[in-house]
Amino acid sequence: MSKRFAIGIDLGGTNLRVALVTGNGDVIKKVKEPISHDILESIFRLTEPLFSMDVEGIGLGVAGVIDRRNGKVLISPNLPAVEGINLVKEIRERFGVPVYLENDANCAALGEKWIGTGKEYPDFVLFTLGTGIGGGIIYANKLLNIAAEIGHMTIHADGEKCYCGNTGCLESYASARAILSRVVSALERGRESMLKEFHEGGFYKLGAEDIYRMALEGDNLARETLKDAGRHLGIGIASIINLVSPEAVILTGGLIGAWDIYIEEAIKEASRRAFKELFDRVKIIPSLLKDNAGVVGSVGLVFQKFA
Repeated sequence: MSKRFAIGIDLGGTNLRVALVTGNGDVIKKVKEPISHDILESIFRLTEPLFSMDVEGIGLGVAGVIDRRNGKVLISPNLPAVEGINLVKEIRERFGVPVYLENDANCAALGEKWIGTGKEYPDFVLFTLGTGIGGGIIYANKLLNIAAEIGHMTIHADGEKCYCGNTGCLESYASARAILSRVVSALERGRESMLKEFHEGGFYKLGAEDIYRMALEGDNLARETLKDAGRHLGIGIASIINLVSPEAVILTGGLIGAWDIYIEEAIKEASRRAFKELFDRVKIIPSLLKDNAGVVGSVGLVFQKFA
């Protein structure tokens, strides 16, 4: 008789999320904290209170290029501490249940396909828009077993150096890290902005939500930065539309909170660059699961939902 629960672990570039999830995809309890230096210790500490004999397995989504066969992360530009660690072996030995490893954005795509926005679409591409930019591709109702590192496709041949070692990556222009970097650089150069008043003048503590809030208040620096990042995101979306011709592009992650500036600019740019015949048939829509997409999709690995 199949057990009724699994644990999903979503290890992203900024936060660790762990959730107890049912076989129907319902999140019973979730805990979240910023990534710490000792990642394995954090995973064990957050997982143990959720674990019981009713847990059938553990699904693990990690930002980076995955070696599924050997249970390792080959490279993770935003989370280098996990590179080379056999996460599957360590977690399996600690809890004594099967452990399944996948890229975090692929897990988010699985979650959306299972019970989210993507359940209506046999073919879609998911963009995760946070500290970095990730991607997952569902084709013919199944997850494509590919890296799908959308954030590391080159959009500027001689562009900025990326954390991955390449130059001109989409992530270097359209991610939350890129937005914050541009704002801080402008403030350091003396650019006038209401953002100088945040955190008692300690603008190095700014978050993407601060920038969006000031953009809504009409701050020129905030608006310009979000629109420029959105324009670059639109270049990436158009490239994916031309390459994959999906039925939908689903956007998730913290940055979709800035939909009416950042995302709207991206959609405008994508409409200018993609083939009209392909753009007209694609829907660019927000995630339904939002912050839960990764943990739900990780559990989908355990229950083999569209994996």
